[in-house]
Formats: sequence, structure tokens, C-alpha cells
Amino acid sequence: MRGQHGARPPTVAAMTFIKTVGANGLTFGYIEAGSGPLALCLHGFPDSAHTWRHLLPALAEAGYHAVAPFQRGYAPTGVPTDGAYQTGALAADAIALHEALGGSDDAVLIGHDWGASATYTAAAYDPSRWRRTVAMAVPPFAAMASTFFDYAQLRRSFYIFLFQTSLGEAAVSADGMAFLDRLWADWSPGYDAAADLERVKACLREPANLTAALGYYRAMFDPSRHVDAYAAEQAATGSAGDRPVLYLHGSADGCLGAEQAEGVEEHLPPGSRAEIVPGAGHFLHLEEPATVNRLIVEWLCG
Repeated sequence: MRGQHGARPPTVAAMTFIKTVGANGLTFGYIEAGSGPLALCLHGFPDSAHTWRHLLPALAEAGYHAVAPFQRGYAPTGVPTDGAYQTGALAADAIALHEALGGSDDAVLIGHDWGASATYTAAAYDPSRWRRTVAMAVPPFAAMASTFFDYAQLRRSFYIFLFQTSLGEAAVSADGMAFLDRLWADWSPGYDAAADLERVKACLREPANLTAALGYYRAMFDPSRHVDAYAAEQAATGSAGDRPVLYLHGSADGCLGAEQAEGVEEHLPPGSRAEIVPGAGHFLHLEEPATVNRLIVEWLCG
């Protein structure tokens, strides 16, 4: 598919124009590059659609219509009135965006962090829409079941438990959202995240948006927060599905240690593949874009 459209892919700096599209009852802001089959790229926390600024041009050059939406609740995307932040709702968003953006059965789905969780679920629930998928930095929970509760990982995951309380918003919003600066520094040691943090804070500065982002974590452990409209999609969260997955994890990930990805292929569909990216932290697609772009494009076009 590489170069089949002939046009020069957009530069990183050029991908700042935000478009909007209605899907699943929300107005989603998104950035895009290229034309061709849909490549939908889903970000995580605390992040924004701009996290894909290196990958979108590479996908465009490979012949894809690469689209990165701002996830539900992250400005400029709307805050859902039903307060639904369970993984099933995120998967429903991906499926609705596929429909709204004219996706076909040749579409591909790429997710990082919460976007990875949405990717597993959307592909398992409605595999007919996705030819291949990519997930980064968060393995399927079944792969982490024996190691997530180790002391070292629990210490890394303190923020998850903080976010279950009403102190979450106060902690994150204090001192110019310095909490997010520290998370990025811990999760991707040595990476200069200044530009990313500026964009993330713009997405979460309003109280409603911040509460929405923390709502993803609150829905993890509290089924009473699950909205029945997404029950079918939510039920697919425990399924491996059948669409092959490329799983990527940074060797120096300070959010989920690389040991969380050990044996991950046993929990992925047949034909899947896993790679550890040397020297990369949690935001591996930003820290090592050349390596990550190559692995993804080779996987999708192979």
C-alpha cells in the first residue's frame, strides 16, 4: 500500500487542524492524515490525539486514512451525559467512529493505554470491521493477572487507587496539573514531554473533562458505574477475539513494568505477535517513533 496515493504525507506540524464528527451520541474532535482504508488510532491517559503525530504521517504514506480522535470526555470531544466510561463504551465509540468515517472491512485499529483496552474489546465484539489491530503499553488483563498485584507494580499503580476517591480531581488539578508532569516523568524517564503535557492539560483543564478522564478508572472497579446500553460490548472485554494483534511494550515502561507483558501472546488471538521496544517507556510511540512506526506499518501492510 505504501505510497499508492502519490501525495506527500503531512508534516507533524501540519496536523493541528481539528475536525469534528458525530458518533455514538457524541461530537468527537479528531486529527487526520492521508486517504485509503481507515486506520483508527485511540489514545489513553493522560494523553490526547496529538500523541499520534509521528504515526499518522507514516500510516498516510503507507496508504491509510489515519484518524486520531480525542477520546470521550477529552476536550474538544464532548462529555457523555450518561457518564459511561466503561471499556464497553470506549469500544462502542470505536465502532461508531468506524461507521461515521466510512470505514470498511479493511480498516485497522490501533490503541495505546486505555486505547489498547478499547481496541481489544472493539475487535472482539465486532471483528468484521477490523482487518488487523495494534495494542501498546497495556496487555489484556488476563496476561497481567499473576503479576499486577506484585508490590512493585502496586506502587507504580498508586494513581489508580487514588482516582477511586474524591481526592483524585484535587490531586491532579493542583499546582498547574503538576501531577501529570510527574506521571509522564515516571512513566517515560528521560523523555521531554513538555509539548505533550501542554496539549493534555488543555484537554483536561475544565473540571468536567478531568472528572470524565478519571471516570475511566472509577468504572474499572465499580460495576454500578456501568451503563446497561453497553452491556454487550462490556461482555466482550474478557474475550481474546480472532483478529491478529501486534502488541508493543517499552522495556523501560514506568507505568506497567515490562514483566507485565511476559507471555502476552498466550492471551492474544492466533497469528498475533509481541515485541518489547528496547529503551522505551510507557509512551513508546513518542519516544521511539522510528522503531514503533516501522513495526506497525510492517504489521499492517505485511
